[in-house]
Amino acid sequence: MEVQLNDPKFWRADALDSEFLRIADICNGCRRCFNLCPSFSILLNGIDALDGEVDKLDEPTKRSVVDSCFYCKLCYNQCPYTPPHEFQLDFPLLMVRAKAVRARTTRPRLRDRLLVKTDFIGRTARWAAPLLNRLNRMGRFRSLLQRWGGIHRDRVLPPIVFQTFPAWFRRRARPSVAGVKKVALFSGCLTNYNYPAIGRATVQVLEKNGVQVAWPDQVCCGMPCFDTGDFDALKAQARRNVESLKAMVDQGYVIVSPIPSCSLMLKKEYPALLGTDEARAVAKHTFDICEYLMSLHQEGKLSTDFTRSVGRVAYQIPCHLRDQNIGYKSRDLMQLIPGTTVEVIEQCTGHDGSWSVKTEFFEASMQLGKKAFRAVREADAATVVSDCPLSGLQIEQGAGKKTWHPIEIIHRAYGLSENS
Repeated sequence: MEVQLNDPKFWRADALDSEFLRIADICNGCRRCFNLCPSFSILLNGIDALDGEVDKLDEPTKRSVVDSCFYCKLCYNQCPYTPPHEFQLDFPLLMVRAKAVRARTTRPRLRDRLLVKTDFIGRTARWAAPLLNRLNRMGRFRSLLQRWGGIHRDRVLPPIVFQTFPAWFRRRARPSVAGVKKVALFSGCLTNYNYPAIGRATVQVLEKNGVQVAWPDQVCCGMPCFDTGDFDALKAQARRNVESLKAMVDQGYVIVSPIPSCSLMLKKEYPALLGTDEARAVAKHTFDICEYLMSLHQEGKLSTDFTRSVGRVAYQIPCHLRDQNIGYKSRDLMQLIPGTTVEVIEQCTGHDGSWSVKTEFFEASMQLGKKAFRAVREADAATVVSDCPLSGLQIEQGAGKKTWHPIEIIHRAYGLSENS
């Protein structure tokens, strides 16, 4: 991505169209991703309707392919032609490039611009959290929200909390931790404003294992900006986070995040986006929370004095964690709990951040998640787990199963108190 972003041709519409047709032709010949997501269904069906003449694809079809991509990146991991292959095929990059080029000439609609401002939404909505949570469960209000805001009336929305995770972290009585290991926590918007219990559990589990935890200055990782092609905002957020996190790295901290989309951005997207030594240093020192805890286990420094059993777990591994290619660290961590068995579900739930809340994509998202929903139900597990809170929310809506983050399971197994 680094070279292409700095290449003037990256932003030229004619060069984009040429690259789109080149990649479409390769995908047409391969078809490994034919049933992976709506983008490929639309692309390949469109090519079939033209008897395979890729160069005749019209603009509405191309736009529909782009709009249906929610940057899960599963196609990149399945593709046999990604760099360093000579074909240099990067379908997710093509999709966000198309959105970025379009955004320079056609301003995204107000709904789309607002939905990606996660910090603003979280900081503002918290002041009316009880009222908004109640309204979000009322059919009449949701019908109006769909009509005026383009947010599907049936989409279950994340809860809004008054006490955000940053507020909890700043106000808590800090326990004394004698260990030499230090973690800078990049909590992420979902933890901060919707699921603070994930952040609290992360801090308490780390501190139980003798790890000092700091919460440095940070803003949204910027991944939502891919939805609107706002690379200027994305770069600004990336630079701010890198500056803050690099200062922590220089002080001997490693960076840990409980949200896969955030850790993916820090590890892979920031170095490609910014192309700086600072971004690469941050990436080198960034870990998913379960990845980090398993590294402690490998060093013989992870406490295994679990006091509660979990039993059978159905674990859905999110797409953005699979893209990090770190294996099944969450599964391995949970299996350290005595009497625990974990069934891994490698199916996309189809939520994404803002994509599936939109009226025009909600039904597609639920259709896409059906395999995951079925696998969860068939697992017949007492506990359902996903590292991504939005995947968990999708599972709750589609399969009717309450879903937890792996760190909450570890927190519970340790017998830790919410007030500790």
